[in-house]
Amino acid sequence: MLGNTLDNVRKTTPLVHCITNYVTVNDCANALLACGGSPIMSDEPLDVEDIQTICGGLVLNIGTLNKQTIEGMKVAGAQATKLGHPIVLDPVGAGASRLRTETAGMLLDECAVTVIRGNMSEVKALAGAASSTRGVDANPDDAVTDENLAESAQFARELAAKTGAIVAITGAIDLVADAEHAYAIRNGMPIMGKITGTGCMLTCIVAAYVVANPDSKLEAVIAAVAGMGAAGEIAAVRMQPVDGNASLRTYIIDALYNMNAAAIEAVSRVEEIA
Repeated sequence: MLGNTLDNVRKTTPLVHCITNYVTVNDCANALLACGGSPIMSDEPLDVEDIQTICGGLVLNIGTLNKQTIEGMKVAGAQATKLGHPIVLDPVGAGASRLRTETAGMLLDECAVTVIRGNMSEVKALAGAASSTRGVDANPDDAVTDENLAESAQFARELAAKTGAIVAITGAIDLVADAEHAYAIRNGMPIMGKITGTGCMLTCIVAAYVVANPDSKLEAVIAAVAGMGAAGEIAAVRMQPVDGNASLRTYIIDALYNMNAAAIEAVSRVEEIA
């Protein structure tokens, strides 16, 4: 079933409206194209309502907030909510500043968010739990490990039940949960942390998968997370001694482009957590 979700993205080419951060916007657009989606980037408040009308889904990424982007997110989020379009919220750096934390909370309260995608520090801050964020990176103290996996899965399920959103927490072990089920995903490589944007790219890919699979959203998120991790593994194997992190970024996008349903089914390491 995970492979079918990618096939549906390729067949339907979902148009995703991304309000994302300026650091990674180009990588996000290319990752969406690579997985089979179609990106449109707009954060101008006077533009976003019309743009969202023609799109299938919306990404709200708070990585480089300013007054314009906040207003654009509010307007686009209201339109997406009105139209019933999936919304993926990426609370980048929540917990690092009051503006980020309050903006993420406001968007969650005012918009019908379909998926929350962030690292554990960000998601804990969004949930109002104690976190120890380090800027936009997760603090090692918040890492999901085999020792705290059951506890982390329960936290994710509870947040999903509270918000009505699927919760995707990414790190060394990824978690994807709705109110009743939680899954650990063990794809990916530590070297993926050596480039900016892998999380932002994943958020946009998640949106494409969810738009293309309206009747199997949880499976779509699992497939997107596992597929991105698998792309990182493929890219890491491809690295040569003379390659650096810029090559890694290119190889990840190449791997997303060449990913197919059979590959996702074959390499995904997914387990349900009781």
